[in-house]
Amino acid sequence: MNPYLQDLTIRLAIGIAALDEPTRKRHAKFLLNKQREDGGFAGREGESDLYYTGFALRSLGILGELYGEPAERSAEFLRNRLTGHETIIDFVSLIYGAALLETSAGIDIFEDLSESWRDNVANTLESLRRDDGGYAKAPEGNISSTYHSFLVLICRELIERPIPSQTGLIDFIESQRAESGGFLEIKAGKRAGTNPTAAAIGVLKSLGAITDDIRDETTHFLLQMQTDEGGIRANTRIPIADLLSTFTGLLTLQDLDAGDNIDKRSIRRFTNSLQNRDGGFMAAAWDEVCDVEYTFYGLGVLALLADHE
Repeated sequence: MNPYLQDLTIRLAIGIAALDEPTRKRHAKFLLNKQREDGGFAGREGESDLYYTGFALRSLGILGELYGEPAERSAEFLRNRLTGHETIIDFVSLIYGAALLETSAGIDIFEDLSESWRDNVANTLESLRRDDGGYAKAPEGNISSTYHSFLVLICRELIERPIPSQTGLIDFIESQRAESGGFLEIKAGKRAGTNPTAAAIGVLKSLGAITDDIRDETTHFLLQMQTDEGGIRANTRIPIADLLSTFTGLLTLQDLDAGDNIDKRSIRRFTNSLQNRDGGFMAAAWDEVCDVEYTFYGLGVLALLADHE
């Protein structure tokens, strides 16, 4: 079985290929125009960083546009960040961005590192393990996080160093289940959310631990998250749908073999309403600016819809 993110990239690339060429080219042009002089990509403000560069590379990868000079420049940006002290979110972006560049453009940014670098990364990640079997957000953190546990899992998959004591991680994820049928981000959380639920199912799917009970309850929870706009909201206290939650919610429903249970026509209408005619996607109805992160989510939703029709 492919690592989670590599499997997802293949799924999205297949779906994106079904879109018309003008649409693909329009979004590719938007993304390439966002690349900065240092080879990285930024959010709506500030300098280039690994997080947004990761989303840009993922988008260009599924569009088939990650090659040549833009890829070389991105590789240089990533190389310059190899010796930094990064958060786990940024580190996953670095590792996966590197994997995309090697697959799409034949560029290996790790070729000059010692053979032990994977073990060193794995040991650093394992320092985040807590007694409940989950992983904290940072070394000083005492509370395990559903999302960061998912990040550690996929990062260790990418460096070919599987999670030790998988049973402990499964037990932690199952302990995060909420009465509503979704999953909590932290135990002290008051309500389940679409995105921690997606992370939890991502872990359980990777470890082959999705039970019929979890499948049924999670499906019911996620179907309730679709709004009249057509998209999916982050939790029950937020009335407005957004592209992040729409992408993760739809992906999770498909992973649970329940993708046909949601109103896909309304999801498509919602997603297209956030698509800029010059390329790029906005986050939600309240938004007025496109960025590389939400462009990935928008492309991802359209790819999932195309791949599931």
